[in-house]
Amino acid sequence: MIQSETLELLEWHRLCQHLATFAATKLGATAARHLKIPDSQTQSEQLLEQTKEVYQLETRLTTGLSFEGIQDIGDSLERAERSGVLSGDELLAIATTLAGARSLRRVIDNQEDLPILTELVADLRTYPELEQEIHRCIDERAQVTDRASQKLGEIRTDLRRLRTQITQKLQNILQAKSGAVQEQLITQRSDRFVIPVKAPQKDAIPGIVHDTSTSGATLYVEPNSVVPLGNQLRQIIRREQAEEEAVRRILTEQIAAVKPDLERLLAIATTLDLATARSRYSYWLGANPPRFIQRQDSETITLRNLRHPLLVWQQQHEQGQPVVPVDLLINPLIRVVTITGPNTGGKTVTLKTLGLAALMAKVGLFVPAREPVEIPWFDKVLADIGDEQSLQQSLSTFSGHIRRISRILEALGDGELGLGTGDLGLGTEEKEIPNPQSPIPNPQSLVLLDEVGAGTDPVEGSALAIALLQYLANHAQLTIATTHFGELKALKYEDERFENASVEFDESTLSPTYRLLWGIPGRSNALTIALRLGLKPEVVQQAKTQVGEATDEVNQVIAGLEAQRRRQETKAAEAQVLLQQTERLYKEVSAKAANLEERESSLRASQEIAVQQAIAQAKGEIAQVIRRLQKGTPTAQEAQQATNALNQIGQLYQPVTPAKPKPGFMPKIGDRIRVPKLGQIADVIAAPNEDGELSVRFGLMKMTVKLQDVESLDGQKPEPVVKAKPAPAPVTPPPQNVPEIRTSQNTIDLRGKRVADAEYILDKAISEATGPVWIIHGYGTGKLRQGVHTFLQQHSRVNNYEPAEQADGGTGVTIAHIK
Repeated sequence: MIQSETLELLEWHRLCQHLATFAATKLGATAARHLKIPDSQTQSEQLLEQTKEVYQLETRLTTGLSFEGIQDIGDSLERAERSGVLSGDELLAIATTLAGARSLRRVIDNQEDLPILTELVADLRTYPELEQEIHRCIDERAQVTDRASQKLGEIRTDLRRLRTQITQKLQNILQAKSGAVQEQLITQRSDRFVIPVKAPQKDAIPGIVHDTSTSGATLYVEPNSVVPLGNQLRQIIRREQAEEEAVRRILTEQIAAVKPDLERLLAIATTLDLATARSRYSYWLGANPPRFIQRQDSETITLRNLRHPLLVWQQQHEQGQPVVPVDLLINPLIRVVTITGPNTGGKTVTLKTLGLAALMAKVGLFVPAREPVEIPWFDKVLADIGDEQSLQQSLSTFSGHIRRISRILEALGDGELGLGTGDLGLGTEEKEIPNPQSPIPNPQSLVLLDEVGAGTDPVEGSALAIALLQYLANHAQLTIATTHFGELKALKYEDERFENASVEFDESTLSPTYRLLWGIPGRSNALTIALRLGLKPEVVQQAKTQVGEATDEVNQVIAGLEAQRRRQETKAAEAQVLLQQTERLYKEVSAKAANLEERESSLRASQEIAVQQAIAQAKGEIAQVIRRLQKGTPTAQEAQQATNALNQIGQLYQPVTPAKPKPGFMPKIGDRIRVPKLGQIADVIAAPNEDGELSVRFGLMKMTVKLQDVESLDGQKPEPVVKAKPAPAPVTPPPQNVPEIRTSQNTIDLRGKRVADAEYILDKAISEATGPVWIIHGYGTGKLRQGVHTFLQQHSRVNNYEPAEQADGGTGVTIAHIK
């Protein structure tokens, strides 16, 4: 009971309603609105893995995961099992659900690294043969088709023939008795064909009057000559209805035979839709996946920039106020946190935000906080938030709080506190909580208490609150309590399991900042606020003397600590900025130094090879000059020529200063680049297009950025993209006349077929054809030829059609040219 009360107090149902808006099917939306909270950490971790894999899958797909066609067929399955006959709409819904589930399985099977989702759809049976049979028997208007059974086709042929006879007879009567009819019209009343007859001329056309116009001037008469045909028509209609029901009954029996598998299919589709809704809602919140920690292993609760999900929704959809995030960093030793501060400062919102975060992690949702998100798995989330006054039950505020706290302690497994609800009532003496019991072996619950001990005498209320918090320190994983009692602030200095926190208050504007300050207890601002709001100074001064100097000194000390805390936070923020800049500069300098070293080493190696080659070649040419001089007696002229040759060799092989490499680079898929505006390192997932835009990903986020807004890790700016001039349109060579040869493979004979059967054969032949198709339909009455031509006009693969040559059958054969 107390857990359901806690869900109401935390407004969990509103969050479930928001989650349901992200579901794609009616089944998923219903499951989201009635979201079940897992009973074990293993279940929660499995749900989180589902959410992560769907999140990962939808970042790969261009259109996201599609649930098109999947419908709630649960009632239809129940009726089929109870030997009911399903309607055409219900049968069609089952067929589309089977197709939609098969499409989902195909998408998941085609992806890698999705073990949880792959295992989920591994035993999914979609019965394609059942789906095909339904589509064969039921058309898109949910009507039974002629081809569903031979008997039904024959009945409908008789129906069409009989209707034609009746219509022809009535047409003859309309022409023969044109003066007696109101208008040349054949209509129906109660499944009988009638004609409108002027009331004064009713004897001119004897027959049965089935209806009268509102004015009484027109009678709708079934002439006596068509009454036997009408009776015969009604009998055939009854036969048609019976045969249609027989077809639907056979299909229903086939569905009932596989009902367990279809129910399993519905459950898997609902699970996938719910996981997709969790993923999309988490993405919309800008949330991150949580990791469940073990505090007994000295792991710290880490929730930075934690936002209230309902306030985020209110801000986005209802033009609410901007959401102020809170930081919750709770070390493993802490079991109780007392939050103090003025009213409307955000204490209660902090309790609700933490409670919702714990529940979101349990059901597989991401938590709206900055990475990393680290939180314990709480087996129970129990809360006492708000006022529970009740005039009908004679409950005061204090009594209401105690009743709810009693239920919380019972849920924690306590049976020795003596806080039974029967002992509490308005005007009765409240019982004290005994000394704390020995701690339970592995407390896993989260307890949230708002204004603990309030609503009674401050001295007794404070004592009760201290005893209660000391008890919860032994029996709960974590307790967060808000209070105005100053005595609770001292618990931190007596027990290392206690911690103080306070909500910040801006005295200059007399308004809260909604920021949570850790390690500093809140101070009373009542007298300051009263003075700023215009209360007489002498009254405020008199109140200060009643409070005492000790309290004033404590408030001054707390004010000094708050000021010191703000200065430290400012300096820490500045230091963080400097640290980030230093790290960025260090990475840039390191990258540039490594790049320079690599380039220098490469250049040195290439130059050394070139120099060695030049030296070897120069030595060879110098040796040739020396050999020429050694032949005979060298003259001065030959010596001058040799000198000139040596100078030319020296100029030719003098090392050339290498050209500076052209700055700039072009990002490629897989490169890591920097986006200075965002201060992020990202991976390139799509190369720049002709507009100079490329797609990048950092973390779980994917976005498109301009080429000029990125740079390489060593600081190089990219080269601008030059749009290529459109190439001239290729000249299409004139088509060559390819002879069309008729063979047995591209010829189909439809003579003697009904139009519906002919369409099926035609569709199969055209889908497999690679060239023209010769269709033999004959002459006959021309209905088959007309049906074939109508089908060819509507087929997407048919370019045009024409009658065959006279030698090939003339107008009895049609040639269809395939695109």
